[in-house]
Amino acid sequence: MKIGFIPIDNRPVCYSLPEMIAHIDSELDFFIPERKWLGDLTKYADTEKLFDWLKNLPELDALIIPLDTVAYGGLISSRRCPDRFEDVKKRVETLKEILQSNGAKIYAFSSIMRISNNNINEEEKEYWSKYGKKIFDYSYLTHKLGCESCITNLIPDEILDDYLNGRKRNFEINKLYLEYQKQNVFEVLVFSKDDCAEYGFNVQEAKALESLGGFVKTGADEIPLTLLARAVSDFNLNKIKVAPVFLEPEHKDLISNYEDVSIEKSVKGQLELAGCRVTGKNEADILLYVNNFIEQQGEIVMKIATKPFEGEWRLPEKPYMIADVRYANGADNAFVSKLFETGLGDNFYGYSAWNTSANTLGSLICAATVKYFAKKYNADAFKLLEEVRFLDDWAYQANVRQQLEKPDTEELKKKMKPFEKIVEHQLDININAGYKFPWNRLFEVEINEFN
Repeated sequence: MKIGFIPIDNRPVCYSLPEMIAHIDSELDFFIPERKWLGDLTKYADTEKLFDWLKNLPELDALIIPLDTVAYGGLISSRRCPDRFEDVKKRVETLKEILQSNGAKIYAFSSIMRISNNNINEEEKEYWSKYGKKIFDYSYLTHKLGCESCITNLIPDEILDDYLNGRKRNFEINKLYLEYQKQNVFEVLVFSKDDCAEYGFNVQEAKALESLGGFVKTGADEIPLTLLARAVSDFNLNKIKVAPVFLEPEHKDLISNYEDVSIEKSVKGQLELAGCRVTGKNEADILLYVNNFIEQQGEIVMKIATKPFEGEWRLPEKPYMIADVRYANGADNAFVSKLFETGLGDNFYGYSAWNTSANTLGSLICAATVKYFAKKYNADAFKLLEEVRFLDDWAYQANVRQQLEKPDTEELKKKMKPFEKIVEHQLDININAGYKFPWNRLFEVEINEFN
């Protein structure tokens, strides 16, 4: 199978993780553009380079493409891009011509611009540091109460106009993608929404797109991986039968942080979008264990507590994978301890605790799908993937990150050593890892193995 894949940006979870997953099947030809052409926290993607790359690809079976990357220069850039609607439309029309010339099945997604409920402008326009919360409140109240005048006097006209014009541009571009879908440009088209509240312009836009026939999905960064799983499933003309098993079954109706549906619906939605069939345990090819939360999802960095796992864990007899979503962005140390006491066994299909519940689920299901359908399974590649997941999601996010005051690779490497020894034992490997902070912040870490 030949797959082309354009990442959202150059973060390791967006760029390196898909590569690692693809390498699980040595017969999967995986084409990805050069990392330097992609955007980051402040840089836009080089769309001309990406267009040239697309034009020179061989004939593919599938192409996974985040439309924000070519339309605006990236997911973060979609909130900052100053270009007019006409300029963005010209780029996406060029993209359409290129896509139609390849003949591949196109699996695409575009974001519905988020509205974060804070004054943090790290991933927003500069004025978000002063007016972000006010813009959120304006959006929320306008939708809920129709109260457009109740807060606008707190936001300068030029800032509100700039924000609303950017939203309108992105929404009109999303409607253009729906027209392309009617012309059979896309095999699958997903509109993603993250940082969801009950009310807001993003909620209104999602409903409007759905009324026009669009498919809307909660999540963002994991969706290219979910679409990668879908492409592999479609190519194999088969659906993996997966049985979700909630470790706290009486609490599966609770809603995760940054999402607007229950964890049960999130699990089912991710599986179905990835091309899996949800079944009971007896019929399942793979069991999906979900370490879900009680009362509320915890978040270690934000100091939001939750009750850790206190149940029993036994090594499953069937193939299994684990979505550890008791905390957002980091593992549940209590669960990982019991998992490691038992050992992973030979029927292990993966672990993830990456950021939001949707992020965790999408990346986990993708890796399991590639492993399940692998024509030439690469066990070393799978072990490398799991090494990175445990070192990142468990060792770093749930433990070492809290011990660092600033990005410091030497201090990080020293503090990661005890965790490396544990992961070495669990996966029966030797670890020689290097670490860096790709965006010069503590939120994400990049782990490279030097053999």
